Amino acid sequence: MAILAMDQGTTSSRALVFSDDLQVKARAQHEFQQHFPRSGWVEHDADEIWTTSAGTARAAIEKAGVPGIDAIGITNQRETVVIWDRKTGEAIHKAIVWQDRRTADTCDRLRDEGVEDQVTDTTGLLLDPYFSATKIGWLLDNVEGARDRAKAGDLAFGTIDSFLIWKLTGGRSHVTDATNASRTMLYDIHRGDWSEDMLKLFNIPRELLPELRDSADDFGTTRADLFGREIPILGVAGDQQAATVGQACFQPGMMKSTYGTGCFALLNTGDQAVRSQNRLLTTLAYRLDGKSTYALEGSIFIAGAVVQWLRDGLKIIREASETQGLSEKADDSQQIIMVPAFTGLGAPYWKPSARGAIFGLTRNTGPAEFARAALESVGFQTRDLLEAMRADWSRADDAVLRVDGGMTASEPAMQFLADILGAPVDRPVNTETTAQGAAWLAGYRAGLCPSPDDYAKAWKLERRFEPEMDDAARDERYSAWKRAVEAVQAV
Repeated sequence: MAILAMDQGTTSSRALVFSDDLQVKARAQHEFQQHFPRSGWVEHDADEIWTTSAGTARAAIEKAGVPGIDAIGITNQRETVVIWDRKTGEAIHKAIVWQDRRTADTCDRLRDEGVEDQVTDTTGLLLDPYFSATKIGWLLDNVEGARDRAKAGDLAFGTIDSFLIWKLTGGRSHVTDATNASRTMLYDIHRGDWSEDMLKLFNIPRELLPELRDSADDFGTTRADLFGREIPILGVAGDQQAATVGQACFQPGMMKSTYGTGCFALLNTGDQAVRSQNRLLTTLAYRLDGKSTYALEGSIFIAGAVVQWLRDGLKIIREASETQGLSEKADDSQQIIMVPAFTGLGAPYWKPSARGAIFGLTRNTGPAEFARAALESVGFQTRDLLEAMRADWSRADDAVLRVDGGMTASEPAMQFLADILGAPVDRPVNTETTAQGAAWLAGYRAGLCPSPDDYAKAWKLERRFEPEMDDAARDERYSAWKRAVEAVQAV
């Protein structure tokens, strides 16, 4: 028995083959091009997303050497928008990525009109270019003929999961799961359905939208020519929700934070949709057997991407893995603060106009200090999220943070995270939790994987990072961070 997890991320497409006991048998990965047509605009080529996703899936299956794949789970970058022609399957424009800020003025206008409370009450989200709705509107208004074609039912919208499923099934399935839907600003998280009020507010034809499914559900079967035979697609979740499942955060009060391109912390609040008073998001953690489980989420736009900037922008490293060794050489007397607001500030500030800055530079500041400041910026931003969660929900006070993602391999980054939080940080044996969550969802639906309770018992700790920084130093460092964040918002 084997399960294929397709993990389509912001900078690369990955595929992993898992055994039915969720051990990784093989993996493949392929980076793809990022497009930045203007300042604050971020796009992907939808065709390249498809070809790299299909290619890595085939490569992983071949490496695994298994007789066949029994089920497929998909996890994906969220909020990214693709609109395509239903007849040809061709995208009408490049995909607009979750990081894109081109619709900031639209969000400002709607906020000035006083509709943000209505949006938040319905969707759990804030008015921000991050989410899908205003991106869809931009495409309909800026691609010639798109709005008329959408109303006629000739076009389909999807987040990346929907687009991949359409391609995998040869256009037979136009579907999404509840977690991805909950990130569009079009989904009523309380009713569990598309919101007519939001569709009207954002002027989006319902004909564009996919059908809704649970996170473990029947999403269709693949074309036989892709992988040698038809394979059922049985699990789908947005990447952060898949990581929540992968970390076995099934009980209220459990919290995970994933450090990929961005950083996303989710706190399970059970069947209670907690309305944040501190500009966090109320979202779905997952939906199983028709029942929604909710979460508070804090979204940081730049985490691992700051390391990519050191590599590709400043060119002070050649590989991301070099950051750890370089940061350990930093001069302790220099307290450099880096605010990586390259595409604005996410939670809890939500300032799309903010831009990055570095504070405390001296003549002796060099690559080592930049590397350490970059890693520490992730810890500071995570503390911002935890402070907001604690203010919103008392059960967050005792939360132990489970971490995953590429940056968790950095010992200095994880130790600083525990230090600045003043709380333990748990790193699991398997840090491939996003793909594992997608695999578990598919395997659970297929009857191959255990129940949530039994799956949670199998979660294994690799290392717990305990805080070592004293309270005075912690408070001093965090105060310096807060002053830096105030400064970039004032520009």
